[in-house]
Amino acid sequence: MTEKTNPSSDESEIARAAALLRSGGLVAFPTETVYGLGANALDAQAVERIFEVKGRPPTSPLIVHVASIHLARLIVSEWPLKADLLAHRFWPGPLTLVLRKHANISLRVTAGLDTVGIRVPAHPLALDLLRAAGVPVAAPSANRFGAVSPTCAAHVRASLGDRVDMILDGGPTDVGIESTVLSIVEEPTLLRPGMILQEQIEGVIGPVIMADAPVEGLGHESPGMHSRHYSPVTKLIVVGPGDVLPPGRCAYMFITAPRGTDKGIPMPDDAERYAAMLYQTLLDLDAGGYDWIAVEAPPKGGAWTAIHDRLRRAAAKQGTPNPLL
Repeated sequence: MTEKTNPSSDESEIARAAALLRSGGLVAFPTETVYGLGANALDAQAVERIFEVKGRPPTSPLIVHVASIHLARLIVSEWPLKADLLAHRFWPGPLTLVLRKHANISLRVTAGLDTVGIRVPAHPLALDLLRAAGVPVAAPSANRFGAVSPTCAAHVRASLGDRVDMILDGGPTDVGIESTVLSIVEEPTLLRPGMILQEQIEGVIGPVIMADAPVEGLGHESPGMHSRHYSPVTKLIVVGPGDVLPPGRCAYMFITAPRGTDKGIPMPDDAERYAAMLYQTLLDLDAGGYDWIAVEAPPKGGAWTAIHDRLRRAAAKQGTPNPLL
C-alpha cells in the first residue's frame, strides 16, 4: 500500500522514507525538476524494481542523486577539475554530470556503461531525504517509461499507483522539466538540454559539443535520449502559423494567438515559466478526451532549446521529423 504524505512533510515522514530506501523500498520524491522514483543505488534488487515498475528499457541509465559534492566524489573513479568547477557553480541544481563510475555502482544503474550520471538536487525535501537515507539514490522520473514526467505527487499516483512504497509530497516542482546532462568523461558533451544552458556551462569550462544520437540497442550515456519520450497518450503535433490543424476534438497550446479549437491554452512567452507549465498542461489535456493536442512552435535558442527537445520527442513518429523543431 502506498503511503501518502502532504506538502508539509515532517521529520518522521522523511525518516520513514529514508528507512524504506535503506531496506530496498521505492520512494517517490520531489526534486526541483520533476518527481523522481528513488531506490538505493547500491542495492541491485532495489534498482531492478525501478526498471520493473516503470517498464524502463535496460538501455536507459539512471541518474544517481546525492546530498553533496563530497558524496558525489565517492561514487566516481575520476573527479576532473571541470567537474569540480561545474559542481561548485551549479549544485545544488538541475545539472547532471556524467563521469567514470566507481566499482560500487552497478552496471544496471548505468545501462552497462562505465559512466554514471550524478547530481545534487536543489529541492529542500530531496536534500533532507538524501541526508537521512545516507545512501546514494538512483532516481529516474516517477512515471511509466516514455510518458510525460510528473511535476506533482498526484501525477505519480495516477501513473504508478500502489507500485511505489511511499510518495513524499513536496508540492509542484519549480523547474518542470528534467535536468541538463553533460558528459565530461572526455570532451565536454551535452547529452540532454535543460534549463542550465550550454552557454552557461561554456562560461565555466569552455567549449561544449552536442552529442550524436545513440546507437540503437546499446546503452545510452544519458536518460532522455530515446527518439520518442515525454509523450502524452493523446497524439501531439507541433504546428506553425499557417498549418492546418487535424480534424476531431483538438486542444491548442499557444503563445501568440489562439485558434478556433475545442480548448485553447495560453502559454507564457518566457522559457522558464513555459517549462514550469509544460508537463502539467500536457497531463491535464491528456485527461480531457481530446483527439489531438496541437502546440504552437515556441521560439528557438537559449532556454527554449530544452523545450524544443521535449516537444520533438513527445511528438516523434517514425520517419516524420518536424522541421519546426
